[in-house]
Amino acid sequence: MELRQIRYFVGVSEAGSLLKASARLHIAQPALGQQIAALEHDVGAKLFDRSSRGVTLTAAGKAFLEHARVLLADVERARASVRDASHTPAGDVALGLPTTVALSATVPILQACRERLPQVRLKIVEAYSGFLREWLMAGRLDLALLFGDHADTVLAKQPLLEDRLALVSSATTGPAAPRRMALSTLSRWPLVLPGRDHGLRRIVDDACEPAGIVLNVVAEIESLPSVKRAVEAGLGATILPLAAVAEEVAAGRLRTTTLDSVSMSRRVVCATAVTRPATPASAAVVDLVGEVVRGMVTDGSWPARWIGVQAP
Repeated sequence: MELRQIRYFVGVSEAGSLLKASARLHIAQPALGQQIAALEHDVGAKLFDRSSRGVTLTAAGKAFLEHARVLLADVERARASVRDASHTPAGDVALGLPTTVALSATVPILQACRERLPQVRLKIVEAYSGFLREWLMAGRLDLALLFGDHADTVLAKQPLLEDRLALVSSATTGPAAPRRMALSTLSRWPLVLPGRDHGLRRIVDDACEPAGIVLNVVAEIESLPSVKRAVEAGLGATILPLAAVAEEVAAGRLRTTTLDSVSMSRRVVCATAVTRPATPASAAVVDLVGEVVRGMVTDGSWPARWIGVQAP
């Protein structure tokens, strides 16, 4: 198996036909077909179904594509790692952000990256933390902000902050929520929450179940913007970190209530895969993310408690 065959395979899968791929890859179509056939022989599986309309990936081809992209990304990381350390960090860096974090942190991180690391092209992927962890281990991400600093044999985690969760309710519709309340009274509120597989929902359930608190979940919604719109409309309250609703609270559309429970919090960490060496660019972005998040905590744009490394 040759590296160029891997590149050709990815190119054909993206183009959807040998003809289009040959033009993009600057290789004659018959030679490209021979290289793909040789790769199929080497892996022992048919990777494409061919027809008059072009080519489509087989089940084996789809599985191989995931590994091929990771392999090419690792090759690029290897090239970057041997560049002169005195050079300005440059290249592609993929950063994963959970949805509730991306809402407040995406723009500050992008702005800082453009200003301080102009030759780094940052790709931000927003998804559930469980997906981000899988993609980080698979090599699709260079770093990610995740929840929880428990020991992990495959990820290196740098603690950043302690994020408090609060009851969020409409500021204009329904009963007025108090500024502070006991966790036991949470059962009186109709709640709009994400499904049980969501990391934030697990924190809520883990805090309530030992105390015998049965939640009145009137709807499960996986979209954060939709959850907030439902709460604004008075369809129920929800539980979110303060940073996720700062804009709506400032505008007078939502209000927050502090919950008297140390369990209603989560630790945000910056995670990298221990099996994948950092490039100068990804290492620079790790440092940048820590600085940006610390600055957000300091100026109050991310209401949380900083637990990471203190500024010199």
